[in-house]
Amino acid sequence: MGGDNYRASRPQPFSSLSLLFLLFFLFNLTNSALAKGNGTRRARFMPPDNYLIDCGSSQETRLNDGRTFKSDRDATSLLQTDEDVQASVDSISANASSSIPPSSLPLFRTAKIFPQDSTYTFFIAQEGRHWVRLYFYALAHPSYNLTDAVFSVYADNIVLLHDFSVRDNTSFVFKEYLVNVSGRFSLQFKPKKNSFAFINAIEVVSAPDSLISDSATAVSPSGDFSGLSKSALQVSYRLNVGGPTITPENDALSRTWEPDSEYNMFLQGSKYVSVPPKTINYPESGATPYIAPTSVYASAVHIEDPLTLQPNVNLTWKLNVDPSYSYLVRLHFCDIVSKVLNNMYFNVYINEMVGVSALDLSSLTNALSTAYYKDFVLNESAITNGSILVQIGPAQSQSSNNIDAILNGLEVMKMSNEADSFDGLFTADGSYNGSGLATTTMKIVAAVGLAMAVTAMLLLATVFVRWQKRPEGWEKRNSFSSWLLPIHTSGPTFSSSKSSSRRASLYGSRKSKSGYSSYFASQGLGRFFTFCELQNASQNFDEKAIIGVGGFGKVYLGVLEDGTKVAIKRGNPSSEQGINEFRTEIDMLSKLRHRHLVSLIGFCDERSEMILVYEYMSNGPLRDHLYGSDLPPLSWKQRLEICIGAARGLHYLHTGAALGIIHRDVKTTNILLDENLVAKVSDFGLSKAAPTLDQTHVSTAVKGSFGYLDPEYFRRQQLTEKSDVYSFGVVLFEVLCARPVIKPSLPREQVSLAEWTLQCHRKGMLEKIIDTHIASSIDPGSLKKYVEGAEKCLEEHGVDRPGMGDVLWHLEYALQLQDAASVIEPPEDSSARLIALDNPSDIDSKGDTAALASVSDDLEVSTVGSPLFSQVENFQGR
Repeated sequence: MGGDNYRASRPQPFSSLSLLFLLFFLFNLTNSALAKGNGTRRARFMPPDNYLIDCGSSQETRLNDGRTFKSDRDATSLLQTDEDVQASVDSISANASSSIPPSSLPLFRTAKIFPQDSTYTFFIAQEGRHWVRLYFYALAHPSYNLTDAVFSVYADNIVLLHDFSVRDNTSFVFKEYLVNVSGRFSLQFKPKKNSFAFINAIEVVSAPDSLISDSATAVSPSGDFSGLSKSALQVSYRLNVGGPTITPENDALSRTWEPDSEYNMFLQGSKYVSVPPKTINYPESGATPYIAPTSVYASAVHIEDPLTLQPNVNLTWKLNVDPSYSYLVRLHFCDIVSKVLNNMYFNVYINEMVGVSALDLSSLTNALSTAYYKDFVLNESAITNGSILVQIGPAQSQSSNNIDAILNGLEVMKMSNEADSFDGLFTADGSYNGSGLATTTMKIVAAVGLAMAVTAMLLLATVFVRWQKRPEGWEKRNSFSSWLLPIHTSGPTFSSSKSSSRRASLYGSRKSKSGYSSYFASQGLGRFFTFCELQNASQNFDEKAIIGVGGFGKVYLGVLEDGTKVAIKRGNPSSEQGINEFRTEIDMLSKLRHRHLVSLIGFCDERSEMILVYEYMSNGPLRDHLYGSDLPPLSWKQRLEICIGAARGLHYLHTGAALGIIHRDVKTTNILLDENLVAKVSDFGLSKAAPTLDQTHVSTAVKGSFGYLDPEYFRRQQLTEKSDVYSFGVVLFEVLCARPVIKPSLPREQVSLAEWTLQCHRKGMLEKIIDTHIASSIDPGSLKKYVEGAEKCLEEHGVDRPGMGDVLWHLEYALQLQDAASVIEPPEDSSARLIALDNPSDIDSKGDTAALASVSDDLEVSTVGSPLFSQVENFQGR
């Protein structure tokens, strides 16, 4: 059936008694291995179909993992072709083999070349999912340059590869699929016209039925997903999180697991841990060695030293993918760090959307060191920047104060699309299948293209007329002439394939080294600066021009050609804050204009750069005027006026903007002061549109700055405008007390400013922690009204907090009381004025923020010179 060589390898008939004994022995042996799960050696899976072919080889090839690949010369009935040319070499040069795993090296020493359509046919004994693994390496050949080969590969009616080529002859290409097959299965190689195809090795091997279930958890929209059994899958990533490479000899299904360090975006916050694989257990139902070997569950990444990191930190893995497909994301968990049950609760996010909230592994497995896995389906519409972000972060629990989260393994599999393809929308018969949308879309594009062409001609005519009427001295004016500003449009934008590819670069890997995406400018989102303009404005980004350093990158003081001073925020390519924050900042600020919001002047996305240009705020962030610098202290009245300005800016965001905006990162480093100490709110990289009228909140991954974070938002991942109100309440007490919101060097009850001020106020001791520079000048009535408003901001539940309008009223009232008191001669004992504060009942504060009370001062963002934009601390929660 599968060639003489395959027939010869099949077992000969046994007597019924012998066969029964053999099956009983194998059953007990396999179950013993599955139950113990000890060691790194794999629990054997005996595939009913096991075609291993070393293409072009003259003899069988045995790998170190024990598998034997047969020569396709000995299985001629598998291959059907009118003509084939066999290419073989004895060895691969040392420099070429350096990138090939030693365990697979023998498979890349020979290849089969097909000048025309050729098909391998396999006879399947047991229908179901099968691995299809393809090995490609561009060997040297006297007549064929394999790097010139362009071809497609089809698995029956499934398109595995379309117009595929191997352009690099120094490394190998390995493709791995899971497809449903039955009966006769064909693998066709179809060269493009005037080209050829080749293959080095092939695997067609049965997979266990339990490997992929039919259902999973859908992330966007959230809910249950069913129908996985109907989809073919391609393995995109298979990571052994926290551990080394796992080779096929140590995996029950001959899989390779690579280390995760290349994809871990927050290594400094990650702690790698491992235990002996023999200590790992598998539950009675669920995970098995077929799902993942013990070596995967015996290593993990969890949060590095939670006592000195923010509890809202999210460990993040970033995986670049094709955004036009949906994906199955499988996460492997095993609690190998806890000492007792029910001590670790954490959240799981997929592309910043909640996958699981407050996951407690021990409640699912009823034991520690026990394997568990969970499948998620991510719809293609939820992939906006060409990557999948997998994040884990601690969740608060009433039964545990442990701040930790853990991940052991990660798999990402591409799901076949509507054309049954993994490579575009062309089907196996060569036709285009876009569910009927292609033709309609092409017609729309053609119609819009015609309309745009006519519009462009009219615009050019207008420009030409204006050019003829240009004023004298026009060439000396700013190069960005006002009459050449881009037209603002609100409708969809259709672009050429060239501009689309540039946009893909902007939203995806940004590998392009030159060129301007044109996306932001085409949307009317501000002035576009060339990279050279900003180089000149900042003296080639001179280190002496740095006025601030943050998570996004460095901030430079720049001077434009017309003498205007600007702040130039240049994105750091290695920063964890990337295109999403860049786009959000532009989208938000381009639509907002307010006296108390920092104005965005323009941007640059040329040469793969992400640069934002703001109005210059000469007095820098508010925090620098409170503590940590040698700047003169602000008076109480100045502080009130600054808080009022910031409150007006936030009130405008919540109620005055068209859709309502939640800032999500309110803190003293994001309140900037101009030359007149006018406060302006800045940094909109984390901002979110407020919930609509029929919504109560926005569900989103927790982001923000530790110490200012709304505990209700942190617990429930439900964002509202009241989250900004809580953060602003912390700011108000920071302004009053002039100390960091988190200070680990203090006794535990004093570490958190929000918790400590509430305690002191309730005990009537607030005067003891007020900034000594202003304590003697504050009017008691003004202070009472100020503290009353700040305390309401810090209510446990958002519904009990005031809106920013009410907060603003309290601040303005406090200012009026202070102004009124200033015309009256102060008493001799000014300190006695503070005793007039209300003395609420002497009770301890609630312990909800106690878990937030351990963090390092090292996380405070440093600034240089006269800081301007102090960005969010460099942690993944940002």
